[in-house]
Amino acid sequence: MDEALKKAAVAWVSVADGPAYAVWCLSHGDALYVVSGPGEQSAPGLADARTARVTLRGDHGGRIITWSAEVTRLDPDGPEWTEVAPLVAAKRLNAPGTAAELVGRWATGCAVNRLVPAAGPATHGTALPDGSLAEPPRETPATRRTRRPFRLHRVRRR
Repeated sequence: MDEALKKAAVAWVSVADGPAYAVWCLSHGDALYVVSGPGEQSAPGLADARTARVTLRGDHGGRIITWSAEVTRLDPDGPEWTEVAPLVAAKRLNAPGTAAELVGRWATGCAVNRLVPAAGPATHGTALPDGSLAEPPRETPATRRTRRPFRLHRVRRR
């Protein structure tokens, strides 16, 4: 599990019995750090959760381990925030503004969560399901109906 945790850049996180969401993350020490909130990625329920399920992928792109995590929300005034938040901000791709501005925005409106493996067994190897576990796409406000073309066939000019 330690090797998968060190290499993690993307994780699938589910809270309670909800669906798993793919989130980008930063591996630092023995934990994964995930940012969620307005203007950042969606991870419903993670900001206030105490536990979550985390699935990590291997070099081949498939899942290699699933484990239970203890979730802790970082306090913007705490010492861990000053150490970790700039590291997470540096990892954030296509961030609007500087890393310092990003950390300031996270302090006021987003959640930076620390996910640490909880005591208990992790599911890996042959214990993982054989199927894909694929689900149909979820409803989202980001979709829109496509318009039909004005004309279906080419019109000849005379």
